[in-house]
Amino acid sequence: MTSTPPGAISLSSRIERWPIAGTFTISRGTKTEAVVVVAEVSQGGLTGCGECVPYPRYAETPEATLQAIQAMQAPLAGGMDRIALQARMPAGAARNALDCALADLEAKRAGRRIWNLLGRPAPEPRTTAYTISLGTPEAMAEATAKAAHRQLLKIKLGGDGDGARIAAVRKAAPRSELIVDANEAWTEDNLAANLAACADAGVTLIEQPLPAGKDEALGRIRRPVAVCADESVHDRGSLAGLRGRYDAVNIKLDKTGGLTEALAMADAARALGFEIMIGCMVATSLAMAPAMLIAQAARFVDLDGPLLLAKDRDHGLRYKGSLVYPPDAALWG
Repeated sequence: MTSTPPGAISLSSRIERWPIAGTFTISRGTKTEAVVVVAEVSQGGLTGCGECVPYPRYAETPEATLQAIQAMQAPLAGGMDRIALQARMPAGAARNALDCALADLEAKRAGRRIWNLLGRPAPEPRTTAYTISLGTPEAMAEATAKAAHRQLLKIKLGGDGDGARIAAVRKAAPRSELIVDANEAWTEDNLAANLAACADAGVTLIEQPLPAGKDEALGRIRRPVAVCADESVHDRGSLAGLRGRYDAVNIKLDKTGGLTEALAMADAARALGFEIMIGCMVATSLAMAPAMLIAQAARFVDLDGPLLLAKDRDHGLRYKGSLVYPPDAALWG
């Protein structure tokens, strides 16, 4: 084991498992727990923390993510900072945890909040979506009815039968704003019908209807509802190719590789005319906290991960109805 020079940044990391309240189902399957990886960087008695969610869709596993983080011990001890990290690691979950941990440590060393250090506005409470899992129209209507008091609902869809699902959901929540997430489950054959069904239900936004890399039809069809890229967009390098197909982009820190790239990506996306959505994986408040900086300029905020857990971590974000509040310094930043 390599010793850390005095005064250098030391690193620790671990895999954590957080039970989900019930189950969480999307077009790719069902899970009952959130598996996250936490990175902690320490220096001078101060510790910064970051959390990520490895995503099998991008060939990430908790074990490989943990190894990738641990491989950065020597560069960190050698003085690698958050900016140098961007070139040292590829975008993805592992870099996200380290990037956010380093940002947290910067704030603690300076005795200031991270948004002040970054020259960003202080975050204010934002209305977050609440997710309704994929199921039968009847099951989704039942779940929606229990959440119909919320201002913004995100509805997971899955392909065939989605017209009936979204109609049932709208009937159960006549006053809520609806956004839907197809998770790449639609096809060119059912695209027009599903778009029309969403338009009829008054849906505001549709996330990633077609598979990434097979979404050319979005540029050829009239889009009666705004369409948002999720799996088709990762960092700034993927933005330019989306014009003409998408109206918005879903920024997730696990895709961008952390807050540093996410902030730059949000600025670039707005400059290209895209609406911004800030999204999340199912995780604890530690993963949501950095995303609150992106949420300030986002048209759509989807940071409900902790609400889907049986229990959040200590000092978690405060949720009041559909409002999510900025993190306390005891949690992050």
